[in-house]
Amino acid sequence: MSSTPKLPFDHAFERGMRNRRAALGDAWVDKSVAKANSFNAEFQHFITDYAWHGVWGRPGLDWKTRRIIVMAVTASLGRWDEFEIHMRGSLTPGNAHTLTPDEVREALFQIAIYAGVPAANTGFAKALGIMRELGIEPPAHPADDAWHSGEGRPAFTTTRPKLFATIREPRHADTTGEERQTIVLSHALGQDHSMWDAAANQLARHHRVITPDTRGHGRSEIPDGPLTLAELAADAARLIDELAEGGPVIWVGLSMGGMIGQTLALQHPDKVKALVLANTTSQYPEAGRQAVAERIATVQAQGLGAIATATMNRFFSDDFRQQQAAAVARHQRLFEATDPEGYTACAAAIRQIDHTAHLGQIRVPTLVIAGSEDQGTPKAMLETIAQGIPGAQLHTLQGAAHLSASEQPEAFADVVGEFIASL
Repeated sequence: MSSTPKLPFDHAFERGMRNRRAALGDAWVDKSVAKANSFNAEFQHFITDYAWHGVWGRPGLDWKTRRIIVMAVTASLGRWDEFEIHMRGSLTPGNAHTLTPDEVREALFQIAIYAGVPAANTGFAKALGIMRELGIEPPAHPADDAWHSGEGRPAFTTTRPKLFATIREPRHADTTGEERQTIVLSHALGQDHSMWDAAANQLARHHRVITPDTRGHGRSEIPDGPLTLAELAADAARLIDELAEGGPVIWVGLSMGGMIGQTLALQHPDKVKALVLANTTSQYPEAGRQAVAERIATVQAQGLGAIATATMNRFFSDDFRQQQAAAVARHQRLFEATDPEGYTACAAAIRQIDHTAHLGQIRVPTLVIAGSEDQGTPKAMLETIAQGIPGAQLHTLQGAAHLSASEQPEAFADVVGEFIASL
């Protein structure tokens, strides 16, 4: 009795076919393989072995990166048939390591810069055709209502004093089950909303992020004289009413922003769902009050340039200033560009902070963040806050000084993100 001998298991071919199916989907691969004949069968074997196993089987790059590389190369060379095959595979639900429409869009932006706008324009058209075919066509959206996701949509309050803010909408659909939140990031004295760029972009993956300019800073209105924390908290409540649908929001405040957050939670508790208080204090000792008073006097007499270098020395750790001199210089230019009257008005407000005895009245979930190298608001000040607010958590960013969200933005955003996920 004779039987057809079994062929040996072709590991390279089988591994390649596994990858090919994972990338392009069974239906597409079955359609391609069904076309095999005595003329092209060896070529089918060749691409399965050498492309899908020999290259796609290498572990050095993740599959999303490989998909984007193929998209970029095929668009650049005008190989649109291959582009469509891989674009369809990248967008088809159920395939391995697919790309989101947002990721495809960002890849096409890169293609526009390095391969030319016509190539990207064709890529957009073909991608949209495939999305239509797959039933995932994006909804209509006016071209004049599109903003750079790395800085957000600009907005002003309609009420006065005018306050400026940027608003980043969530970039990705929620796939974690985590509730989307509205987060307000409040900056330090002598900075503006751009201080938060890196951390804000990370948090805006799944949440709405609003970054305002405190009165006297950036594009917000300049005050006529000294301000109080009560006035700045009233500004914050008004901003939440107008730009955050009345709240409540997760208020993330660093230094001055943390002092405003404490005041907001005490005087406008309905506006706050949770607090993150970073590199801040609930009360200055007399020496601290005197130091702020001296800075006010120096700025009034000589301008912000007279205290800029000393401020950067407080803002950033020694290591960061040595290794990231250009970043420090950028923050110094921002500091020196702050309106002197705005700076001194807000400095007068924070000098008077006196919340330690009232911290027990704050009844929202609170995360307190200290920097191990922060000389402006040492860890002891943050411990006082954490001990005073019922249930507050304390986290220390090792190696970070006062402007911790700028010095370690990814670590800062990770800690905040974990806190938000726990709410």
